Amino acid sequence: MRIQKFIAECGVCSRRAAEELVAAGKIMVNGSVAEIGMDIDPENDRVLYSGKRIYIKATEKQYFIFYKPRGVITSMKRESEDEKRAIVADFIKRIKGRVYPVGRLDRDSEGILILTDDGEAALRMTHPRYHVNKTYRVTVRGDVSESQLEKLRNGVQLEDGLTKPATVVIQSQASEKGETEDTDLYVADNVKIIKTALHMTISEGKNRQIRRMCEAVGLEVMLLKRIAVGEILLGRLKPGEYRPMTELEKERLLKSLGLTYVAPEKKAKPVVETKHGKPIHRHGREKSVNERRFIKQIKKLK
Repeated sequence: MRIQKFIAECGVCSRRAAEELVAAGKIMVNGSVAEIGMDIDPENDRVLYSGKRIYIKATEKQYFIFYKPRGVITSMKRESEDEKRAIVADFIKRIKGRVYPVGRLDRDSEGILILTDDGEAALRMTHPRYHVNKTYRVTVRGDVSESQLEKLRNGVQLEDGLTKPATVVIQSQASEKGETEDTDLYVADNVKIIKTALHMTISEGKNRQIRRMCEAVGLEVMLLKRIAVGEILLGRLKPGEYRPMTELEKERLLKSLGLTYVAPEKKAKPVVETKHGKPIHRHGREKSVNERRFIKQIKKLK
């Protein structure tokens, strides 16, 4: 097994992040510094991270939906002890085991993050090959022209290349009656558009991509909220809240990534003893006839 896959399967981080750990010399294998791409034997080789041995978990993988608030860094570890900015790890201390966020949301953005210890699923959710769609609610200042919408839909030229076509629709608009001298805002029939909410769906993950796309076509982003990853929706969670995925959500997620979903075994319902079609509730040993008569007499006294 490749070292980076082993680290991810241990639940330390995603496979991409594992490559960064190996490249930084933070992983030791049998007393030597690990190298990217090296093969290891999970059962016999001794792999250390931060001086502690790591193992592949034998327990069921965990998947959570987390609502990252604005101002929170998408990280599980602070860069230094003096670092005071809030991180994702501050909000999920009650989760047992080690999970980590898949992908990133910049500090000024909010919305859905998927947390998991499934390294393979994390890799596929972030790898361009699998085209996992991400949907955002983007609130921009003023009105949005049809020309700007078409540019966003067809692809925008950024410093790191042309973006792939995106799905962009106007979700809602807020207006203010009255004339304005501000020519940057659309004015028609004495109505001024104050802000526009767009729903944008993209299938790639360039750094701060949505913000840079909007800036490139002349739109100022006021609020950016990711509301869905693939078919997994943020739902009614509030900022800072999280919940485990339902089995249906797990199934949809894993199947969309080309991974096998294994449903948990259903526990068999206990056999209930009945008499004349009614269940018999027994507590401890079965009572004798005399004991039952005595209990009836006590109940009558009450």
